[in-house]
Amino acid sequence: MAGEQSSATEESDLSSLVSSASLVLVGSLFGSFSKLFEQVLLGRVLSQPAFDAFSKGFSILMLSTTIALVGFNEGIPRFMSRFDDERDVRGVWVTGITIAGVVGIGFAGALVAGRGWVMRVFFGTDAPPLLVTLFAVAIPFVVGLRIAVGAIRGHENTIYRTYAYDLLYNGLRVGILLVLLFGAGMGVLAAGYAYIVAGVVAFAVAHVLLDRLLSLRGPIRTHAGAMVRFSFPLVVASAVSSILSQVDKLMLGALAADPNAAGIYNYGYPLAAGLPVILSVFGFLYLPLASRLDDDSNRSEVDRIYKITTKWIYIAAFPLFLTFVAFSGDVVGIVFGVGDPRSAAALAILSVGFFSSAANGRCQDTLSAFGYTGYILAVNTAAAVLNIALNVVLVPTYGVIGAAAASALSFFSLNAIAMVVLWRLSGISPFSRLTARTFLLLPVALFPPALALSRVVTLSVLTLPVFAVITGLVSVALVAVTGCLQPEDEIPLELVEDRLGVRVPLIRRYIPSRRRDPSGGRS
Repeated sequence: MAGEQSSATEESDLSSLVSSASLVLVGSLFGSFSKLFEQVLLGRVLSQPAFDAFSKGFSILMLSTTIALVGFNEGIPRFMSRFDDERDVRGVWVTGITIAGVVGIGFAGALVAGRGWVMRVFFGTDAPPLLVTLFAVAIPFVVGLRIAVGAIRGHENTIYRTYAYDLLYNGLRVGILLVLLFGAGMGVLAAGYAYIVAGVVAFAVAHVLLDRLLSLRGPIRTHAGAMVRFSFPLVVASAVSSILSQVDKLMLGALAADPNAAGIYNYGYPLAAGLPVILSVFGFLYLPLASRLDDDSNRSEVDRIYKITTKWIYIAAFPLFLTFVAFSGDVVGIVFGVGDPRSAAALAILSVGFFSSAANGRCQDTLSAFGYTGYILAVNTAAAVLNIALNVVLVPTYGVIGAAAASALSFFSLNAIAMVVLWRLSGISPFSRLTARTFLLLPVALFPPALALSRVVTLSVLTLPVFAVITGLVSVALVAVTGCLQPEDEIPLELVEDRLGVRVPLIRRYIPSRRRDPSGGRS
């Protein structure tokens, strides 16, 4: 009886994670589309120097926000998932919002006070000086929003995160941007105002929703010491992780011979950055779930969930990866309306780095759930140093291509090293007989025909999604007929069938029965 209850609990955890993933996928796709639409809109409406200025201002906002969070965006959900008393849970939120809020305000003040130096070093004389101030003012509100989302994550609630962050913050920002660009003719400053207003509104709404899960007024019992000890390594780790995603644009502005290199690079970067969105689909609930299972001394179940989710991350992201590499020029031309071969090459190179990184699964979240934050700091620091060194060497000579190669190598190294560290510390890895077969099968079977097709076919706005969908269907079919499925794969299939209200044909016959194969590919 106990074994049956344990099995039922494990299946409930996996089902909850998959169900959450479907909702997060919708929200993340909307959020990613909003960000991409924002980039496309600004890229098409603004002049090249103005778009270049936006790219640098956005990088400053993201880097400052990441550091100002002080690692609490990861610490809050981990600690909340381990407490039952409401005073402890409320104290976790109070600690995070207080410390991160003070640091965020400090960053904003420092940027406003030093905006003259920032403009001279990174922007030059063409960008409006007010742009730095606008992005600086947005920092505390974006930090507060991320803290609230972290607390919602700690309650293993997906819907409120989707409402506040994916839909409201991203959707409202794009709406304001459209009004200010076309209604007020504001130019690049419209982006700064849009981030401020959207940040303020989403910050307020996120806390209203959080209050439904946890009364924000009441007695507290803080655990500031434990949280700071856990989160402090993540401060530097988050900062250097943000460096990986943002410093290449800043270094292009400082080192590249072409003054518009950052803007050209930014035509390819946001597209490639859509690949990790698939990874984040399973990530929202994964951290608190893994932390709770670790607290119950059930790392074997963490290992099982880690392997299954990594396999499906790989399968789900592969069609987009294949399209971005084989048809990179077509994709950039369709989305941004530009034909610069440097943007296309950057997209292809960055896609390889992002996809290879995502294929390692939620290794850093697992290290964080187990409390190995010091190792996260070491891994992220090593990757950031590598990224900066590669940018310094490659950007002056190769410009956009050099920055793309530096980021791709750094992102791959980041998660590859983290995966090895996780395996050495806990014995957990993304690899099993079935995942290894899947990882090898899809590129070997599908890349040669896709590359051959790209030489004779040019994708259009109509044929691009058709190609991606067909690639996705072929990928799932290949995985099924070559024996890469396991009994647990029935859970995402049942979820799809429930959501669509139809029975998916053929695939189920290739999923091993739990009765016939109790081990079910957990090898």
